Amino acid sequence: MVTDDVDLDVLGVGFGPANIALAIALDEYARGDGPALRTLFVEQSPRLSWHEGMLFDDASMQVSFLKDLATFRNPASPYTFVSFLKAVDRLVDFTNRGSMTPLRVEFVAYLRWVADQLSHLVRYGTRVVRVTPVVADGVVVRHDVLVERDGHREVLRARHVVMAAGLQPRLPDGVVAGPRTWHSAAFLPRVEALGGGSEFVVVGSGQSAAEVAMHLYRRFPEATVHLVSTRFGLAPADQGPLVNQVFDPATVDLVFDADPAARDHLARLHANTNYGVVNADLVREVFDVIYRDRWLGVERLVLHRTSRVTGVVESADEVVVRVVDGLTGDVSTVHADAVVLATGYRAFDGASLLGPDADLLVRDDAGRVLVDRDCRARLRVDGPAGLYLVGQSEHQHGVATTLLSTVAVRAGEIADSLLTAHLVDQPEPTHV
Repeated sequence: MVTDDVDLDVLGVGFGPANIALAIALDEYARGDGPALRTLFVEQSPRLSWHEGMLFDDASMQVSFLKDLATFRNPASPYTFVSFLKAVDRLVDFTNRGSMTPLRVEFVAYLRWVADQLSHLVRYGTRVVRVTPVVADGVVVRHDVLVERDGHREVLRARHVVMAAGLQPRLPDGVVAGPRTWHSAAFLPRVEALGGGSEFVVVGSGQSAAEVAMHLYRRFPEATVHLVSTRFGLAPADQGPLVNQVFDPATVDLVFDADPAARDHLARLHANTNYGVVNADLVREVFDVIYRDRWLGVERLVLHRTSRVTGVVESADEVVVRVVDGLTGDVSTVHADAVVLATGYRAFDGASLLGPDADLLVRDDAGRVLVDRDCRARLRVDGPAGLYLVGQSEHQHGVATTLLSTVAVRAGEIADSLLTAHLVDQPEPTHV
């Protein structure tokens, strides 16, 4: 039993899909027979923001609408995607559409619908500066969380901290973002601000790169778009039903219990389900555009195969991009109006918020932070206060770690862990 006072039972860092799903689970447990935990989520953005830079009007999700924030955990939840469709009078229309995958803008509307219902649990525009595990009598009893909002700082004392700050854009080594050089995560607002152009470079081999290239091709009909890919050609994602079982919640148990070498091998085998691959229909669309333009005697979409960018020099009027062909060694230079880096993401590093206390984290031989099955970080100092690192353990939980496929079930597992710890934390009844 812990007697140390805290302001909160649970403090969540970030309010994207993972922590929204957790908020749902805790809310539903509190409405049932479970205890109501004192919970607060802090989100750096001024409002819910999810892939806003890639919200093309015609883009669809790559997963079923059933892989929402609640259905796999509780199909009867009032927070499912189907409940959202009913609430906004779109259920019949969505059914008639005959697709399992919602529009991307539609799914974001769903996320906002849920977030609005849970707005009493979140502080937007609030940045976490430092998380300090507080050790007393050799155990971690709470976490002091320093937060900042509008220049004002305060410390929130929480028993448990759940870090689910999502993915961070990854830039190629040596490349610095600038007014004409951006990651695809910021694409739509940046290209809108640019206004126009005659030459663009897109760097990447995956879905985002292909989507950005095609958007630029259509938006600027007089422009040339250079797509620089390390692959010989864009590779279609493996979306077969048997392979897709690698994303099943039950698979997480198999992967987590496996030998680390076997886990890493499986991740390499099935990287083509998620990383550096493109929806098959979009691959065909890119090819058809190149094919048609050749008949028309133009080359507006230029595919630089097996190539990499070795230099990006930005000036006020242009970006000079140096491209090296990996097969021939030939070097070409493109003078572009803008460069879009569709070069992927990395998981948020929770250790970065711990400062010197990051040494408390247990790591594997490769230096990767280790967590338990419920995403609770393994610490060198045990204790009743838990630090949960969500979306940061692909090396243990498998390739679905950063995806929507397991969000609902994982939220239930974390909620169960938090509630169990809370019950253990309660004072024993006094008998008279």
